[in-house]
Amino acid sequence: KMATAYERYNLHTTPEKFFIEACDEGADAVLAIDRVSNEMTLTGKKDVPPSAVTRPICGIMGTIRLVAGMYLIVITRKRNVGSLLGHAVWKAVDFDVISYKKTVLHLSEIQSQENKTFLTMLNNVLTTDGFYFCTDFDLTHTLQRLANTSPDFQEMSLLERADQRFVWNGNLLRELAGQPELHRFALPVIHGFIVMKPCRINGKIFEWILISRRSCFRAGVRYYVRGIDSEGHAANFVETEQIVLYEGAKASFVQTRGSMPFYWSQRPNLRYKPKPIISKATSHMDGFQRHFDSQLLIYGKQTILNLVNQKGSEKPLEQAFAKMVSGMNNDMLKYIAFDFHKECSHMRWDRLQILVDSVAETQDEYGYFMVNSEGKTMAQQKGVFRSNCMDCLDRTNVIQSLLARRSLQTQLQRIGVLNVGQRIEEQAEFEKIYKNAWADNANACAVQYAGTGALKTDFTRTGKRTRWGLLMDGWNSMIRYYKNNFSDGFRQDSIDLFLGNFAVDDSDGPTPLRVQKDWKFLTLPIIMLVAFSMCIVCLLMAGDTWTETLAYVMFWGAASAITATIILFNGQDFVDAPKLVHKEKMD
Repeated sequence: KMATAYERYNLHTTPEKFFIEACDEGADAVLAIDRVSNEMTLTGKKDVPPSAVTRPICGIMGTIRLVAGMYLIVITRKRNVGSLLGHAVWKAVDFDVISYKKTVLHLSEIQSQENKTFLTMLNNVLTTDGFYFCTDFDLTHTLQRLANTSPDFQEMSLLERADQRFVWNGNLLRELAGQPELHRFALPVIHGFIVMKPCRINGKIFEWILISRRSCFRAGVRYYVRGIDSEGHAANFVETEQIVLYEGAKASFVQTRGSMPFYWSQRPNLRYKPKPIISKATSHMDGFQRHFDSQLLIYGKQTILNLVNQKGSEKPLEQAFAKMVSGMNNDMLKYIAFDFHKECSHMRWDRLQILVDSVAETQDEYGYFMVNSEGKTMAQQKGVFRSNCMDCLDRTNVIQSLLARRSLQTQLQRIGVLNVGQRIEEQAEFEKIYKNAWADNANACAVQYAGTGALKTDFTRTGKRTRWGLLMDGWNSMIRYYKNNFSDGFRQDSIDLFLGNFAVDDSDGPTPLRVQKDWKFLTLPIIMLVAFSMCIVCLLMAGDTWTETLAYVMFWGAASAITATIILFNGQDFVDAPKLVHKEKMD
């Protein structure tokens, strides 16, 4: 029997200690945390003083050090998402961040300000939708990985056996991880998207499930993390698994997405689409090789579907990627470039079928994972499609939903839900569930990476590109523009703090938050606004002669145009850039 984590908890608080009591049946375990020495110990219920203030919690997210000292992060509300093979899957909905210290009187004014900023950062990550956990099942692994494990794997705690790529609170659970006797209090939490739907086709009821797991290596926001790091971890890497359960049989199809795995960047600079820059300073092949070595090890063969434009600023990236794949010279690795925007221009989305058909043979070769109702493994998935566009959001999700549907068609026929000659597309009721779930998946991934909902979801939902969809895309693009330029640096810092890429140290020294913006940051936008307003005022309040009015308007107009140009020219200085972790500078 596998080691489980506790399911129900009470948090008892005294001025000296936190007592976290396991409330599962027959459990006597209590995790005691000393609020002064920060020590964690395992005790029993008899040690909880009656004077303690008690409240129920849903689990421990972990602990973290900020300027004021240690903080405990607990899950205070959860929502049931469904049941996976008989195990309840939960979405963590609300959290509480509780200080070990009882006051912040020991902090100076500026320290207390910084501590508040760090708390805001933590809440920024915690309020991003998409944290899930399960107390008696391992959500971090695909069904195929779980089926191919050793007996000692079964003995391990959830925390030890989890796939480290997908445990978002791994850093917060570090203290607990070091003490195996406390592991049943540790819930590995994944970030991404999960949907579970009971569906019916031909009167047969089956469970259809979609799980997207976001990697916490090289995590971050769209324009600040692109490409790979020196370890070969790709930005915005997501593993998406589609599962079907029917009368004891189970099938799963896995795909991945991730940024183009070499060194490139696209820093925000106030332009609508910053120009991507491929680094000249580093040898790309090293990281590229690392990335694919680990991908091939985990997933088997790979077919890369590169959906970026093959003209304009995206073209050099496509060429670089193609060149590196051939440079690796590995027959486990296939590369296909498909110019999504060109092929599907003028709303011709039916042309995506061209790509699906062209990889059909490869898809049949890769197959899927399947276990029959007797528990016998009928098939293993031997390879994955690794899709990418620039952001690995909108275009990528559309293609993934089409490949997953093709896999599902075969699986449903094989387990006896679909009859020979029937097509999924004709099952109107299921098709609606399917399309909406994939669109919700796109949205969740987009909000987590770009800060707003996905684009092109009208196609995923309805199979058609609509005018309303274009309008919504315009609105989302505008919000993305604002966020990418003026709030994403803060979001990047929040993620780096949460994942432990930046650690607040014990010393009382200044933190990197104390960066002064230089004078032009404040003055130029003000000058521009004043000049622009004066320009309008002169237009409205005409002078004595029209030449005089024209002179005024031209003077103020020129002043505002010149400052606007200077601002755009120095775009990088005006955006909200991350302060905590200096990502590899790339020029």
